[in-house]
Amino acid sequence: MKILIADHEPLTRQRLRGIIEQFEHFTVLASEASNGLDAIDLCHQHQPDIVLMDIPMPVMSGLEAARQIGTMEQPPAVIFCTDRDEHALAAFNAQASGYLLKPVMPAALVQALQRASRLNRAQLSWLNNQHPDEEQSDHIAARTVRGLELIPLHDVLYFMADNKYVTVHHRHGEVLIDDSLKTLEESHARHFVRIHRNALVRRDAIESLSRDEQGHSFIHLRELPRALPVSRRHVPTLKKIMRSI
Repeated sequence: MKILIADHEPLTRQRLRGIIEQFEHFTVLASEASNGLDAIDLCHQHQPDIVLMDIPMPVMSGLEAARQIGTMEQPPAVIFCTDRDEHALAAFNAQASGYLLKPVMPAALVQALQRASRLNRAQLSWLNNQHPDEEQSDHIAARTVRGLELIPLHDVLYFMADNKYVTVHHRHGEVLIDDSLKTLEESHARHFVRIHRNALVRRDAIESLSRDEQGHSFIHLRELPRALPVSRRHVPTLKKIMRSI
């Protein structure tokens, strides 16, 4: 099984590598991640079976990286290795993936590796519910010709679905992502609202609602020169939101 180590401390990465290399059937990738963003990128590049992930890391935390990795078509299992016990210890102890406290003991690590499997959506949901006051992710991740690109969520104006892809329209351009509109709506319901079967718009970017002579409704967003069509069924919700802004 291929294992990726993601930890911001070089000595911790070295120690974990040393433990794992003592046992057969496990191969540690030569590439290592020092932050969550690197971990996501390396997962796409090398398709590891398991990721050993720290939680507090620069650029992107292990929790956010795990959520992004969990959306991959064939996501690896994620085992958290951290010095904090308040995040998911109770949930992951009895699950396929693990949660280990530093300093990680060799026996505990090997046991966690042996019973590791992919982090499923039920576990991700539990993890997200431990932080109800936080956005599930404060970035949108997209694979582009430049590699992995992160768009800050506060820069996104609207999402537009077209066939199997969704276009993220943000303040500095647009980019395609693989996430479904339904997943985006569920993950970011606090900040985005559906206006059509194929579109979500940022709530605090809404400026006005208008109708043309044929009775078709349109939403006008700040910083967006053109209006977006609104389906009839979503007009009442938008009017309610506008009254609260």
